Amino acid sequence: MGINNMKSHQGFTLIELVVVIAILAILAAFALPRFTELADDAHRASVESTGGAYIAAVNLVRAQWLANGVHTAVTDLQGFGEPDNRVDVSIDGWPSGVNGNTSPTSMTTAECNALWGELMTANSISADTLVGSDYLTSIVSGDCRYTYMQTTDGYYIDYDPETGRVYTELSP
Repeated sequence: MGINNMKSHQGFTLIELVVVIAILAILAAFALPRFTELADDAHRASVESTGGAYIAAVNLVRAQWLANGVHTAVTDLQGFGEPDNRVDVSIDGWPSGVNGNTSPTSMTTAECNALWGELMTANSISADTLVGSDYLTSIVSGDCRYTYMQTTDGYYIDYDPETGRVYTELSP
């Protein structure tokens, strides 16, 4: 068993390396834009699902108000937000605050923010009046606006406390 039986090990040739690099570059050119689209799709889906959760919470508050049979403005709606019953509703049964506010036309940014906190307690999605939260709370034409802060695409959720309408904007 001499030297003749040993296999000769050689590295890659320069042409083989160039071909592999070219294939990787082509794959990267197609894959990278797709990964960017996936991130955009994930952000859109997050806002869309959060808007849906907010709609459900608003409707649950109104359903509780109807089930209670008291068709007037109520502070600390019984049966919703247990154990504290902190959600206040307008004369039409729509959530209007958490600090004794039953007037949908007098909502403040702080009220909108506190309402988000009460309605979305099961979520870990935060809203605040400060930049750095998932959503930035503001008032736009009397409606509560929750602007998504994880992208600069301008996604937001609007809540009209007079009508109970929740609108999710996903157009960039």
